[in-house]
Amino acid sequence: MNQWTIKKLLDWMVPYLQEKNIEAPRLTAEMLISFALGMKRIELYMHFDKVLEPDTLSTLRELVKRCAENEPVQYIVGSCEFYSLTLKVSPECLIPRPETELLVARAIEFLRTRKNAQTVCDLCTGSGCIAVAIAKNFKNAKIFATDICDKALTIAAENVNRYNLADKIELLCGDLFEPVIRQIDAEQFDLITANPPYVTTEQMKQLDDNVKKYEPNIALHGGDDGLDIYRRIIDQTDANLKPGGALIMEIGYTQGPDIKQLLQARNIFTEIKIEKDFNKNDRIVTAIKN
Repeated sequence: MNQWTIKKLLDWMVPYLQEKNIEAPRLTAEMLISFALGMKRIELYMHFDKVLEPDTLSTLRELVKRCAENEPVQYIVGSCEFYSLTLKVSPECLIPRPETELLVARAIEFLRTRKNAQTVCDLCTGSGCIAVAIAKNFKNAKIFATDICDKALTIAAENVNRYNLADKIELLCGDLFEPVIRQIDAEQFDLITANPPYVTTEQMKQLDDNVKKYEPNIALHGGDDGLDIYRRIIDQTDANLKPGGALIMEIGYTQGPDIKQLLQARNIFTEIKIEKDFNKNDRIVTAIKN
């Protein structure tokens, strides 16, 4: 009888997923096997000779099939790694990307230059990845995280509770700043962060199937030029950001010049900086208010 060990499965799955053009086939294979076995990925390497039981193999076969049909592995296993955190994800929210970690890093760096308790507003929070990562790494902040999708906020709530951050993060359902009650929550914020939808109408047609078919359209599509939500955020920033506060947003790789122009037109920022990601694409904009 043919026995499938962890090592043997990895040796078979990696080239198979490669053939199917699955991104990061080794990582994907490890995630699927560890999920099927209820183990951490690091534990796979300590149990290379472990033989899988028939029912586990059957479960794994279904997982591999779903993955080969372009269903994102993060949705299959229900979690992803982000900023050294394990976060719950589902098709109700966008899968956090490594590029967004740069936004978190810049937000934390900014907060650490400030004195006293800080108030933060994270717009379009989705899974809550930005809010949770900031709260875990900067203790002296109260974060209001808003999203228009209540189902996404259900996932965000699980991530907040997983890291015992309910006293630091308040989740609010509504459109951008609309659910924030100024007299009760905060008059203005020290920091506003956002990773809004920024894919253009034309780009939506060209997205890979694993994004187009599975991730929520509402979290991707930013209008014909991808800037619809940015215009609204920038128009509302003056009323919601303290003097000396920062607006930090993720942007599409072609949008740097247009975003900078929109920010300059408001004439309320002393500094506007566009920063590239590890692929040398425009990715993060930081604007400091007068």
